[in-house]
Amino acid sequence: MKLRIGIPKGSLQESTLQLFARAGLPAYTNGRSYVATTADPEIDCLLIRAQEMARYVEHGAIDAGLTGLDWVIESGLDVVTVSDLIYAKRSRGKVRWVLAVPEESPFKSAEDLVGRIVATELVNVTRDFFNTRRIDVKVEFSWGATEVKAPMLADAIVEVTETGSSLRANRLRILETVLESNTQLIANKDSYRDGDKRRKIENLSLMLQGAMQAQDRVGLMLNVRREDLQGVLAVLPALQKPTISHLSDQDWFAVNTVIDESAAWKVIPRLKEAKAEGIVEYPLNKVVL
Repeated sequence: MKLRIGIPKGSLQESTLQLFARAGLPAYTNGRSYVATTADPEIDCLLIRAQEMARYVEHGAIDAGLTGLDWVIESGLDVVTVSDLIYAKRSRGKVRWVLAVPEESPFKSAEDLVGRIVATELVNVTRDFFNTRRIDVKVEFSWGATEVKAPMLADAIVEVTETGSSLRANRLRILETVLESNTQLIANKDSYRDGDKRRKIENLSLMLQGAMQAQDRVGLMLNVRREDLQGVLAVLPALQKPTISHLSDQDWFAVNTVIDESAAWKVIPRLKEAKAEGIVEYPLNKVVL
């Protein structure tokens, strides 16, 4: 059995390859090749534009792939959503497709754009957005650099953003959100019905999610006397509950837990004040919940 996985080429490529490596499945690219081998001889990866991923998955050219919810909806194709994978870029949250206009324009709402031109890469979603509101606009496809289209080539744009900084840099202001999106692992229906392939795809999903859960988290282990245990536990922000076990000396306990890496700066000194000893902070590869 050979499983073909699509990795989004472009802005998500590097973060996706890093995620695969943290999940224990490093993918090896060769120069300008669009094919990548992995540490698992049963899995090959293909580098495919996120905008085209759903089409190749739906047609069966690849068994599964990572792409945005936005491009799945835009394609209108029938694929299986295996899991959400929010891992890319700075915020590691959802991105937004927003309706934006030039700062100096008189437009205050979507309704003000009746009869106007809206430029976007996300044509079908944008048309549905305006049709649902019964707003008659002309939606034109943009081949990129959409921020520079307004006001000379379009009256408004629908563009993707995380922080809005690029829009502000191009003197644009946001009217409203058209769609929120995040990365998804999608699968071909026939591949997902195949027992072996489905197991492989779901294992991949599990390991990718585990690698994501480990991001920005660290493990802590420490020793503490019986009489000081409750004071130490009161300091610890645990992922679930800390693991507590007896040492060979029954008056001592070993405590293991997972915390946000940003919290360690404050937590470790407080643990020392609570009389914890032998405190060790260590990195995590995966956290499977």
